[in-house]
Amino acid sequence: MEVKGVQASVSFDGEWITITKKAVGSRPVDHRLSVRSITGTTLKPATRLFHGYIQFLLPGIEPARESKSLITGGRPPHDDRNSLSIPYRSNDAAAKLVAAVEEVRVRLSP
Repeated sequence: MEVKGVQASVSFDGEWITITKKAVGSRPVDHRLSVRSITGTTLKPATRLFHGYIQFLLPGIEPARESKSLITGGRPPHDDRNSLSIPYRSNDAAAKLVAAVEEVRVRLSP
């Protein structure tokens, strides 16, 4: 299961979440998270005018705050390893991915 984001993508194979980001002028960088380490998820759907985001919450790590910038406002900064900005066309796929992660996370919790 994969979601195309803004200069990034996120995939979930049932056990691992892989966030791949590409900064302008550099190679893509993968960040992998075990679903067992996730304490929660945040999904803010995109609108036709503004991007939304998916954010994975981890124990002991403060979630990145939404930017107040005019261009990137309403979503975490691109350099936040645990989040991914999404365009409007990815809302349905993002909702399905988050639901799948939450289902596995809850099933694996003690």
